[in-house]
Parts: sequence; C-alpha cells; structure tokens
Amino acid sequence: MNNFYSNMMKKSLKERFLLVIGVLFFIIYLTMGLAILFWQKLPLPLSQGYRTTLGIAIIVYAFLRFIRFFQKS
Repeated sequence: MNNFYSNMMKKSLKERFLLVIGVLFFIIYLTMGLAILFWQKLPLPLSQGYRTTLGIAIIVYAFLRFIRFFQKS
C-alpha cells in the first residue's frame, strides 16, 4: 500500500488527472452495461437478446479500455 502511494505521488498532476478520468469512464461504461442488462423499464425498444448482447459488449469494452489504460501507463 505504501508503494502504491509513493508511486502515485511521483506522477505529475496531469497523469493523476488522466488516471481519475480513466477510472471514472470505466465506472460509467460498466454502469451503463449493467443498466442495459438489468433495468427492466429501459427506454430503449430492444428485444431481450439484443439488450443482453449490447450490455455484455459494453461491459467487455469497459474492461478492455481499463486494461489498455493501465498497460499504457
């Protein structure tokens, strides 16, 4: 934990800001995918199969972005 804190403090303000934005967008995409999957009164006229496919695709995209973001850093 102490190593994580010291590495975080070595980053510039811009790098820390981009880290926060990256994590924020991961949470947004993950929430959007879960909402499409589980929100029954979703205002999108999609059948259950399309909703499941779209929700899973958005969740996979969120994880791929998250992994790519930390590999690049």
